[in-house]
Amino acid sequence: MYTMMQVCRELDMTYQTLKFYCNEGLIPNVKRDHNNRRVFDEKDVKWIKDLTCLKKCGMSIQEMKEYLELCLQGESTIISRKEMLAKKQEELRASIKELEDSVAYIDWKQGFYDEVLSGKRPYVSNLIRAEE
Repeated sequence: MYTMMQVCRELDMTYQTLKFYCNEGLIPNVKRDHNNRRVFDEKDVKWIKDLTCLKKCGMSIQEMKEYLELCLQGESTIISRKEMLAKKQEELRASIKELEDSVAYIDWKQGFYDEVLSGKRPYVSNLIRAEE
């Protein structure tokens, strides 16, 4: 069994985040020790890792709750869970594409500046009007 602090250290998360997840009902069947403090077993720690991944995937707390509810219903909801994850995956791929486009722009602009600084290209700006 793990204490809240042990789970936080193991998963590199804040105590406040773990407490929030517990209070929001995102960690089902939380057990308590003889002092009424939350304790977690290996399955709980695995699920908390999953929650961390879902959060990093951009899931809202509400979406995480919906996913948890589906998980708690068992095997009959696998298709719904797959659909939910596929939608999130599609959103992530779109975000990756936007980031790749942004990096490509910066690469191009850096190359432009390198050519200007090395004298290979004259500096032209769309912002500064040439004197006529």
